[in-house]
Amino acid sequence: MTQANPFRPALAKMLPYAPGEQPPPGSCVKLNTNENPYPPPPAVVEAIRTAAGGPINRYPDPMATSFRRAAAEALGMPGPEWILAGNGSDEILTILVRGFVGEGQRLRLPYPSYILYRTLADIQGASWEQTPFEDGWKLPAEFAKSDDGLRLVLLPNPNSPSGTIVSPNEVEKVSASLTCPLVVDEAYVDFAETNCLDLVKRNENVFVTRTLSKSYGLAGLRFGFLVAQPHIVAELTKIKDSYNCDAISIAAATAAMGCQEWLADIKTKMNTTRAVMQSRLSAMGFEVTPSHANFVWCRHPDGNHKAIYEFLKQNNILIRYMQFADWGDGLRISVGTDEQMESCLSTIERALQS
Repeated sequence: MTQANPFRPALAKMLPYAPGEQPPPGSCVKLNTNENPYPPPPAVVEAIRTAAGGPINRYPDPMATSFRRAAAEALGMPGPEWILAGNGSDEILTILVRGFVGEGQRLRLPYPSYILYRTLADIQGASWEQTPFEDGWKLPAEFAKSDDGLRLVLLPNPNSPSGTIVSPNEVEKVSASLTCPLVVDEAYVDFAETNCLDLVKRNENVFVTRTLSKSYGLAGLRFGFLVAQPHIVAELTKIKDSYNCDAISIAAATAAMGCQEWLADIKTKMNTTRAVMQSRLSAMGFEVTPSHANFVWCRHPDGNHKAIYEFLKQNNILIRYMQFADWGDGLRISVGTDEQMESCLSTIERALQS
């Protein structure tokens, strides 16, 4: 006799995470998932070619040692034991939730922010609570309150969809009020002016997650990492898959860490484009939130965000229409090349006139 529903109750009840649309390459102007519009550094491409010709019949280094050494040096961390590599920062987030939040326990996230955090709690059979941002995307005092059931707090910084950032001083104050670990998700931090790596060095309850998908142009390879004190990394290593990063992605990520001058140039180029985007959108009447990431969040007083999104899609331009319960909706537009942005912005002008 077949069981009516063989899955765990937590899994049966949950809704799946819905990523942004991924159309075939070259079919549209793609500004919906915050990818880098520029190819990765030449040194990374060469490293991929070399690794592909290597002994890929053998398992990769389970700890991605070459990457951890290169990352520690590039980030000014004391050593590789402060780094844990993962198959994208999403895997790192999964490891953190599995490590700290058990069934019936709870994690906290700001709202609106990255909804994958909720999905990870649901998978665990845990619960989650959302703390709404105050006006101006400020963290409320409740975000830093502790109680016995709270096991983990996640803070995307810069935040998505807003692109806003919480200063390291404020992050430190939040951590000081918590009795559980604070994860600072710095997926977009390479486009900002501050980060929280120094907090990790002096506070064992502050962890930083990073990705190579955004600034380094490696979204297609899936590589991310955690920065935390060595005893935290050692415990979390017990949870990760045996060979969670493949040989080609390890080689690419290691090479990327040696391309800090390239990264600085990309940051300057994309932040300049971002400033033009914000100015143009403001001139069209949008309320634009000042961004510290590689995307811009904007809302129009007419409230016709879904119509603008649809008009752009009909013209082969993808942006992200986002709607949040009890909050409202708006448009999140990734920073593309100058040519892509001109196409997008001129089409938005046409949408507003139609």
